[in-house]
Amino acid sequence: MTTMMIKSSTPFCYTHSNNNNTNLSSNTARHNNNNKKVSNHNNNNNVVFKIRSVNKNGHHRNRRSSLSLSLIRAEAISDNEITESSTMMQNKRKDVFAELSEISSNARSEILNESYTPTSASNGRAFAGNSSQANQELHNMIGSSTKNHLKVFSGSAHPELSTEIANYLGMELGKLTIKKFADGEIYVQINESIRGSDVFLVQPTCPPTNDNIMELLVMIDACRRASCRSITAVIPYFGYARADRRTAGRESIAAKLVANLLTQAGATRAVLMDIHSLQTIGYYDIPVDHIYGETVILDYLTSKDFHPDEVVVVSPDVGGVPRARAFAKKLADAPLAIIDKRRTGHNKAQVMNLIGDVEGKICIMLDDMIDTGGTLLAGAELCRSLGAREVYACATHAVFSPPAVERLGSGAFTEVIVTNSIPHTPERDFAQLTVLSVGNLLGETIWRVHNDTPVSFNKL
Repeated sequence: MTTMMIKSSTPFCYTHSNNNNTNLSSNTARHNNNNKKVSNHNNNNNVVFKIRSVNKNGHHRNRRSSLSLSLIRAEAISDNEITESSTMMQNKRKDVFAELSEISSNARSEILNESYTPTSASNGRAFAGNSSQANQELHNMIGSSTKNHLKVFSGSAHPELSTEIANYLGMELGKLTIKKFADGEIYVQINESIRGSDVFLVQPTCPPTNDNIMELLVMIDACRRASCRSITAVIPYFGYARADRRTAGRESIAAKLVANLLTQAGATRAVLMDIHSLQTIGYYDIPVDHIYGETVILDYLTSKDFHPDEVVVVSPDVGGVPRARAFAKKLADAPLAIIDKRRTGHNKAQVMNLIGDVEGKICIMLDDMIDTGGTLLAGAELCRSLGAREVYACATHAVFSPPAVERLGSGAFTEVIVTNSIPHTPERDFAQLTVLSVGNLLGETIWRVHNDTPVSFNKL
């Protein structure tokens, strides 16, 4: 008699069916306290399968396993020798499992709805079972794995954006309690089990910046203490991003400080969008996925069907030239113009000159954020004075510190295009403003991070 032991790499098992020479029947099963043996009669050769379940930590779980939950990934260990048929079956099933792990959930469902049975042409032996029942069990298991192991929670900074992300993912936001005590301290409690889950916390650190950063840190700590598998801080707008270097002696680098706080609180990954300076990514000691909200603006401008010869992309300063150049290349390879400016203080800039030709052109002024709007307004007035026909202001982050609304709505701009990385309120509205949603972009990024697939799909 040949004995084969099948060790599970997951707590779940799966069996395909075949109506060939071999049949497994629950009537032939023999049970004991530690394992389950199933006799299989084929050409007077008895093969005994010992089913032993192993959890994800590698510890054996000696429990009774039903025959309908057999293995899709298995190792065959024979007392005497492993036949050529069983080796081929083993390798084939491993290949199928690897493919199932890489493709999307929709493709998985299509494959799992079909019956797969590995057979050996040499001796006609097959691994058989209840195909329809097993297929449905694995289909349900994989189909629900995302909902069971992917959790998205929203801070109080921007619940509307978090809801858009959850709708894109086809799930509900996680349940949690956030409140402030009378003295201003922040309290966070997770109201559902997140043990073993990939947790994504959506919280832009927009004004009030310090309160939102502290709330994010407390949320991370609460999730870490709830035994989740990973914690990803999804930060559509990263406060303190402009404090990324020293321009004078004895200055702080607050961007590095905030990165350290997120890491020490327990975050295992960060997702940032259109960070002010890419060098900020190097401040983190954890993986950082940087995505470009400007791709949403690019799609919107493309829909306007501008003539390629009429458009020029304008960088409001020298530091934004790489961003503007990449944007111009995607926008029908439009020409580039650069505004030379000098800062006389924080939030104060003086335009000196413009490099490039804007006469009779449609100017697309591109920046990562709009704070007080002084730089963009001065640049728009300069472009108008040099003969520009229209001026569009584009930015991912609409900070809109006073008096930004008055400046942007003064009539110098044909349209001001921003995203909802920062919540939009009625008092920030004006006639020329267009707000585009990045909910689908962030939702797709979360899905890809959870499934360990590249997030470079939206690079400029």
